[in-house]
Amino acid sequence: MKFSLIVCTYMRPDAILVLLNSVKKQLLYPNEIIIVDGSLNNNTFEVFERNHFKNLKYFKVDEKNRGLTKQRNLGISKVSDDVEIVCFLDDDTELTQNYFDVLINTFVNNDDVTGVGGVALNEYKWQPIEKGKKYNLKKYYLLDDFVYKEGQRNVLRNILGLQSDKLPGVLPSFSNVRTCGYPQTGEIYDVDLLIGMSFSFKRIVFDNLKFSNYFEGYGLYEDADYSLRALKYGKNVINTNLHLNHYHNVSGRPNSFKYGKMVIRNGWYVWRVKYISPSFKARFKWNAIAFVLIVIKFSNVFTTNKKRASFTETLGRIYGILSLILNKPKVPR
Repeated sequence: MKFSLIVCTYMRPDAILVLLNSVKKQLLYPNEIIIVDGSLNNNTFEVFERNHFKNLKYFKVDEKNRGLTKQRNLGISKVSDDVEIVCFLDDDTELTQNYFDVLINTFVNNDDVTGVGGVALNEYKWQPIEKGKKYNLKKYYLLDDFVYKEGQRNVLRNILGLQSDKLPGVLPSFSNVRTCGYPQTGEIYDVDLLIGMSFSFKRIVFDNLKFSNYFEGYGLYEDADYSLRALKYGKNVINTNLHLNHYHNVSGRPNSFKYGKMVIRNGWYVWRVKYISPSFKARFKWNAIAFVLIVIKFSNVFTTNKKRASFTETLGRIYGILSLILNKPKVPR
């Protein structure tokens, strides 16, 4: 299977060099690498002047085409006609040496799979279940002989009965998924949502779908929206043998107020992509969780050293909730 790698980047020259050096070491190398650069300077371009990467195509975009969704769509438009798989990676990731080998074999060995995501090892928090030990299920999540210690927000959701009854990455009727990922069992798990740091699709998907223009700029949750719409063409899966590291480079991120607003409004949008008309119970749970998370974020003003960012993100989330009353996003059907 011929495959392309698309990397959309913005003001992260050092990060993208780390990623592409890990691509250079792959057992299976991409047939083309498409870089779509929205940077405001030439620092990223200079990385490619100083370093050679086989099969690389570089595109610098202007302000009109800047932003993750627009850059992803531009990247798709540049894919060669004979390419069967398109792989997207965040510019602040680093791959294990067999990443593409495992990825392509996932598609080859599973005809009904059209979307594949990987696992960030540096974010992995699962542990094997200790025999004879009793776990408080309000504080721990158990799956396939592994256990995951829940964070503050999930402990509170468990206590309040607001936790998802679905597997991780599967969208419940009230939208808020388990985000703990999957344990390293070596298995492949069916999911609704793939994470944009590491997702890949067959040609039938990217021939028929573009990333939504609703998610402008930073594009929070645009990967969730795309993943849900891709289910029309086949299955999305997480392969727990598909490994990388994700470093969450802070450069290029929006201010905390805008981020808080996007969490609410973009989250609502993604919810309604799958659930057009949710029940009263589902609506109540969605709003209750939004309120709980606002309270937790506000408490961070007093419990963390990121007081200003926590406060402004809280205001952004509140603004997002209020804006839904007067101006809900329009979800295309």
